[in-house]
Amino acid sequence: MQRFFQVLFWSIIAAAFIGPGTVTTAASAGANHGFSLLWALLFSTLACLVLQEASARVTVISGRNLGQAIRERFHAGAAGILVLLLVLGAIILGCAAYEAGNILGSVAGAGIGTGLPKEVLTIAIGAAAALLLYFGTTKTVARIMGVIVAFMGVAFLVTAFLIKPPFGALLKGTLVPSLPEGSSLLVLGLIGTTVVPYNLFLGSGIAAGQKLGELRFGLSVAILLGGIISMGILVVGTAVAGSFDFRSISTALSGRLGGWAGMLLALGLFAAGFSSAITAPLAAAITAKSLFCAGDDGRWRERSWRYRSVWLGVLLVGVFFGLTGVRPIPAIIVAQALNGILLPFVAIFLFLVVNDSALMGERGINHMFLNICMGVVVVVAVVLGVTNVTRAVTTALEVAMPGDKPLAAVSAAVALILVAPITRAALKRR
Repeated sequence: MQRFFQVLFWSIIAAAFIGPGTVTTAASAGANHGFSLLWALLFSTLACLVLQEASARVTVISGRNLGQAIRERFHAGAAGILVLLLVLGAIILGCAAYEAGNILGSVAGAGIGTGLPKEVLTIAIGAAAALLLYFGTTKTVARIMGVIVAFMGVAFLVTAFLIKPPFGALLKGTLVPSLPEGSSLLVLGLIGTTVVPYNLFLGSGIAAGQKLGELRFGLSVAILLGGIISMGILVVGTAVAGSFDFRSISTALSGRLGGWAGMLLALGLFAAGFSSAITAPLAAAITAKSLFCAGDDGRWRERSWRYRSVWLGVLLVGVFFGLTGVRPIPAIIVAQALNGILLPFVAIFLFLVVNDSALMGERGINHMFLNICMGVVVVVAVVLGVTNVTRAVTTALEVAMPGDKPLAAVSAAVALILVAPITRAALKRR
């Protein structure tokens, strides 16, 4: 029973990364490229597990969560202020910008299922999220998110199963990497919607008091189940021919499997949006607390006005854009650029911390296999970072995005430049 509750608790991470963005990206991948990009979701799930386990292990072994560890490492001078502003700005602005998408996605699912006006659904969903965050503890919220993820998983996986995808194509798409024409950015999108910077702060922030073995079990099962659900969403997307949107996929499923299939999709989409609409404000509050709260400072306890003002501000931004129907494009562009810098920064920082014998000890320090896995993930994080920054800059300047080959060459060059100094720094800490 204890292991079941561990999986339920850590399902909050799956709830955080399976939002409307994941539904859109994964279903679009299925609609445009069939099963051939399933391998990208498998890789992104394993990469997410590697980084989430490392951030949670830092908390369990050292007693410091990720935000506190960064604050201690970069605490002095202009560099310390710059790092603090970068982390805080990227997480809180990113959560606020993407909260609008979470609310809109949840409203889209509820709208397909109920037909109620968008404004009514937006206010109802925002109020439900606020009440849960206000009255619930982090542990309570995590367990409720676990139940919502279970409903979401049933909705998408049952629908995917009833589509009856060919087993051979599923197996090939999962185990044999391929890049169909025009799929490179979509592959990065699949990875980027799963490996999310603010989830690392969220996972580290809720890991205090956990036992390492139980944590690893619960986190591994929860994230792997989340990855399977994402794969199910991609399979569901293969039912759509032509342009993709939530209505078209609902119509396609209803015509193929019956009207109940469209309702099942609506339930899954609502659950994805609602769960992320809660975890994004929660992650922002936990990050702010980890950066500003020293020790047992009661001013940042879960019931304090400081803590509540952070999650409430993020939630209100999402509700505002949900009511106006206008996506916060400028904020999302800035958030993409900041997250493009933050993800490789946090991945590299984690790599150095988990190789620090003085901090992690013999029990917590990385061994060879984990270092190889983290090294690969760090390189991918750098590639994602360069791509996100490039996309944000080109969108802001209204110029064409560079082609796949030039972008890949620049990303690879940046990653190679960083490999040697990072490796040397890690070896010095061991």
